Amino acid sequence: MASRKSRTHDLATLALHAGDEEHDVDTPVVSPLYQSVNFIQEVGTAEGLRYPRYGNAPNAELVQRRVAALEGAEAAVVLASGQGATACALLALLRPGDHLLASAWIYGGTQRLFVQEFATFGIDVTMLDPTETRVWRRKMRKETRAIFLETPVNPTCRVLDLRPVSQFTKEAGIALVVDSTFASPVNLRPIEHGADVVIHSATKFLNGHSDVLGGVVCGTEAYIEEVRQKMMVWGQAPDPFACWLLERGLKTLDLRVRRQNENALRIAEWCTERKEVKRTHYPGLASHPDHDIARTLLDGFGGMMALELSGGARAAERFVRKLKLFRHAPSLGSVESLVSEPRFTSHHHVDAEQRARAGVPDGFLRLSVGIESAGDLIADIEQALR
Repeated sequence: MASRKSRTHDLATLALHAGDEEHDVDTPVVSPLYQSVNFIQEVGTAEGLRYPRYGNAPNAELVQRRVAALEGAEAAVVLASGQGATACALLALLRPGDHLLASAWIYGGTQRLFVQEFATFGIDVTMLDPTETRVWRRKMRKETRAIFLETPVNPTCRVLDLRPVSQFTKEAGIALVVDSTFASPVNLRPIEHGADVVIHSATKFLNGHSDVLGGVVCGTEAYIEEVRQKMMVWGQAPDPFACWLLERGLKTLDLRVRRQNENALRIAEWCTERKEVKRTHYPGLASHPDHDIARTLLDGFGGMMALELSGGARAAERFVRKLKLFRHAPSLGSVESLVSEPRFTSHHHVDAEQRARAGVPDGFLRLSVGIESAGDLIADIEQALR
């Protein structure tokens, strides 16, 4: 199902120029915003009908071409949210009576979609430990149509090896769907490792400025057209201004993510030396359980990390209250450094024992490292730990 496109330029160049090759005299250097929700239609034909809910407004088309180029996909479609992207991506693959195999290590909103909502569509979902490759094969049914993974994992920062899973999906003739939000195309391009579909919450690293809500699905042209039809029916198309802001944010994607990679690694290495920190979760550390996978799969270890404080929940609350540069906010991937407690966000509906089994015990903090000075961020963490 997947189709790889050979890259003509490096990612940093594609993030600025892909999908916008016009160099005519008087062409604006910055893409104009087409805020209109209506466009003149040709008489006597339905061809060329342009309407924002169809995902074909000028700003949407440009940013879709750019993200597709970054991921090495034939096509992409931008939606109104990451959750909408996940829902429409899978509803384009699955029908009543179908079966989905999914990693149990996924974002809480995705888990609710699979467990609660898909059942109402007659879609059965089996959640598995993603590290047990043999279990995938044992749980396979004749009705299985896709496998869903998230890597790196939110919020534990585990990294899953796509290669053995993609080999299995190719043999079985089913789709491999990967949520790559934590990585961004700078650090990981799942299609290069055998994935068929790539999903992003564009709210996060792709935009990077905490001012856009959006999602993206990448894949073959035929499949993306199926997703587009779902988007149209369910009203998940983005606003033109959101697409314009997303395209603007993409221009600095390479710069931002590489700085975030550097900052997070420095902070993680520093945190491992602190007695107040029980455990530092970052795939760039040799102590991380998936470090070897991350070294071979990722081009950068990412701007996401997590800390478990020795004092548990009370220590975590004191720490967050004392931070001055890190903002206490639930999202991630922005230029500003952010901190959140999953027990009050993605895992607030899960009891303490279940959270601990999922690797998110009390005292667990997720850090989204921004582009500030790493030295200043470390100083902020140090004073908060005191």
